[in-house]
Amino acid sequence: MSSSLQVPFVDLSRQFKSIEAELANEFFAVGRSGTYIMGDRLESFEKKIADYVGVNYALGVGNGSDALFLILKALEIGDGDEVITVPNSFIATAWTIIASGAKPVFVDVDESMNMDSRLIESAITSSTKAIMPVHLTGRPAMMNGINKIASAHKLFVIEDAAQAIGASYYGKRVGSLSTAAGFSLHPLKNLSVYGDGGLITTNNEDVFKKLRKLRNHGLVNRDECEIWGFNSRLDSMQAAFAEVKLKYLDGWNTRCRSIAKIYQKQLTKKIEVPLDMEWEECIYHNFVIRTDRRDELMGYLKNKGIDTRVHYPIPIHLQKAARTLGYKHGDFPHTEKYAKTMISLPIFPELRDEEVDYVVQSINCFFD
Repeated sequence: MSSSLQVPFVDLSRQFKSIEAELANEFFAVGRSGTYIMGDRLESFEKKIADYVGVNYALGVGNGSDALFLILKALEIGDGDEVITVPNSFIATAWTIIASGAKPVFVDVDESMNMDSRLIESAITSSTKAIMPVHLTGRPAMMNGINKIASAHKLFVIEDAAQAIGASYYGKRVGSLSTAAGFSLHPLKNLSVYGDGGLITTNNEDVFKKLRKLRNHGLVNRDECEIWGFNSRLDSMQAAFAEVKLKYLDGWNTRCRSIAKIYQKQLTKKIEVPLDMEWEECIYHNFVIRTDRRDELMGYLKNKGIDTRVHYPIPIHLQKAARTLGYKHGDFPHTEKYAKTMISLPIFPELRDEEVDYVVQSINCFFD
């Protein structure tokens, strides 16, 4: 195959072009309605996404970070409290905890790159109020073990499901496996909007009612403010776009899983690839391989016209912003090892078969 082929890490324009007419219709429909914030279009999307995830309630909010932050506020987690999470996520997982007034307490991850539930018990203190696992790369965390520990210690569980819309664990969708869950609708996510957006899902009616006020200034109606709140709402236009895309989500996720299977089967055994367990269905927001020759391989692929990324090269506990938390190099060996060895390969629904084949051939050629 020609080495002149250029393979992008992601190309959002391909998806837009495939549903452009439907999106245009929604743009005009919402524009002509005169209702741009809250309203019927948001409620329609929230109902459909709640049904999709398998929960009683869903709320659209400004972004995925706000989703986590508002959940923490709704659960009254704040000053002096601790939330157990992982250090190998995007920075938003931790800063939302900090912003709530609480302290993130990290535990290392296992081979799946998700929270190692065997390490949770030793991290629990009298100040611990919640556990926040991350479904990293669209792979479900080991929620059965996490929920069992949380139940024994009377802790909340908050799913950071930003990367995992549509993934399932023992037949249940992520977002339905905890007290509440936060999703991102960022343009790079499997279900996305054209700007920022986020979702919260929960089965807890009291949490839902409080979140509904918190996202909208604390208002119970236009004139009465019951609690001090925030301003974080998914607008009508983005909700309409998301509802269009929801129809296609399972198909898009199936395509990503198909690409992942090609990578799993055809890539050289000289690298580590993620493998699905029988109890999970991953949606592969990212497909992450691991090799000790990471930087050399990335340079080689770049020269071959293949764009790759690293998610994430600096673990949260080693970020400058986290220095007051008191962590150091060596505290989380798996996280630190993976940060030096992992590469995210191109994977998105519109990635063409010849592009997938070219990625496989190029990587195998490098090692051969």
